[in-house]
Amino acid sequence: MSEILYKDESYKIIGCCLEVYNEMGPGFLEVVYKDALEIEFQMNNIPYTREKQYEVIYKGKPTHRKYNADFVIFETILLEVKAFKRLTDENLMQTLNYLKVSKLKLGLLANFGESSFNSKRVVF
Repeated sequence: MSEILYKDESYKIIGCCLEVYNEMGPGFLEVVYKDALEIEFQMNNIPYTREKQYEVIYKGKPTHRKYNADFVIFETILLEVKAFKRLTDENLMQTLNYLKVSKLKLGLLANFGESSFNSKRVVF
């Protein structure tokens, strides 16, 4: 059985997400949860970059498109924040695409819009 990728770091990130969800509950816009997460990361001394931009490369050449990842945490984990009634396959594919362009191995997809907090680990 293989080791869970970035287990301790993921635990800390999900803990911050749960703290935000427990404090705010569902119903806010996505940006509000991002703002709250930023505060929570700061309070817990968790290093992050918000809205990190990645260039989309095709056959070694940059396209005119860029992706903005919601958060890159510990310089190794991509966090994609949603506030939908439920996660979809499109949300999962978006996270996978962000992992492809960022060359990161682990993404966490966090949804604050459901009646209880929901998250998924996405490994690339």
